[in-house]
Amino acid sequence: MTAAPLKICIFTETYYPVMGGGETQARALAGKLVESGNPVIILTRRSDPVFAKVEQYGDVTVHRLPPTGSSHGKKWGLLFSAIPALFRLRRDYDVILVSGFRVVGMTAVLVSKLLGKACILKADSLGEMSGDFFRAGMAKMKLSTTSVFFRLFLGWRNRILKKADAFAAISSPVAAELRANRVDPRQIHMIPNSVDPQLFIPISPEEKPALRQQLGLPREGRLVVYTGRLVSYKGLPLLLEVWQKIAPRYPDATLLLVGEGGLDMHNCEAELRAFADGHNLQQRVLFTGKVQHVQAYLQASDIFVFPTEREAFGISLIEAMACGLAVIATAAGGIPDILQDRQNGLMINAGAADPLAAALGKLLDDPALAATLGRAARRTVLEKYSEAMVTGQYLALFRELVLSGEQFH
Repeated sequence: MTAAPLKICIFTETYYPVMGGGETQARALAGKLVESGNPVIILTRRSDPVFAKVEQYGDVTVHRLPPTGSSHGKKWGLLFSAIPALFRLRRDYDVILVSGFRVVGMTAVLVSKLLGKACILKADSLGEMSGDFFRAGMAKMKLSTTSVFFRLFLGWRNRILKKADAFAAISSPVAAELRANRVDPRQIHMIPNSVDPQLFIPISPEEKPALRQQLGLPREGRLVVYTGRLVSYKGLPLLLEVWQKIAPRYPDATLLLVGEGGLDMHNCEAELRAFADGHNLQQRVLFTGKVQHVQAYLQASDIFVFPTEREAFGISLIEAMACGLAVIATAAGGIPDILQDRQNGLMINAGAADPLAAALGKLLDDPALAATLGRAARRTVLEKYSEAMVTGQYLALFRELVLSGEQFH
């Protein structure tokens, strides 16, 4: 007997065409849920006035709410603008999944209780429950997360958040943070982020030159690639400093930075471009800007480098692994859940220049090792992080919560 379809609302601060790890995951999950026969609506903020208020992407309807514009502070307006939308659309969902609950989680939990809907909170970043996520933003406003006002607000907010039906933890550090903030362990469900292994797939060395030409990249030589937001906490200023020192040893190698700084307050794109220009690295460091087809740039490359200083999970990492690239990443946040050093990649300490340089040199000096690690990386993704597998875990959780709610009522 086939289970009845579930109607799902994914509530998130920003959504496609805004590009980022959380946005990519929300879009991928929405697509797979619809593919499996479960209708999905998206509730998000209209972060750019060029975006339509209501838009259709395939069978997924996106509702964009005020306040409109790119200012960081405007996201707090979703706390209030989402309330009438959640009530108006209540017949279109049985479950609310909040992707990135730091700001909008309170509204989702309160409305779900009033409407008798299931609500799951998923942290896209470390520090969402503890409040550490807000530290940098508050420091820019000359405020402190240790102030009495902030601690009182956080305590009140967290009491509301803990009334959610479940929490999805994408990595061990996220689960540990939830437990440390007294979330009932029975509410915490380990569900990682995912990648489509049919889209992110290796290509042969013979196919790379034509793809590179199509992308406007050097046809010959080796490409070391980073994908993701160009923000300081991804370790990119350190990466360029290291690259400047080792580039003369590898004249056939080019560093490729795929992405843009975007709306993130830690945007360092201008700083990175200035560094490359100021050190005569224009031919050795390439910037793509915003791209739509990240997988093509990964497939065109040889080595992936991810020197991040903090990471709840590492979506860019598993995308590169799915493409069969040898990867270098830091032991930050949830990355040790994914990588085993010298088994399916190389893992180094965050913020350390010499280990980063040594890891890059190791893979550039030993193509056979790089190929072996790349094959192991691809196997890891197929075994643990495929979209179909992760979507199944979410559906099982949704059904469990909806069923228990029906029994309760």
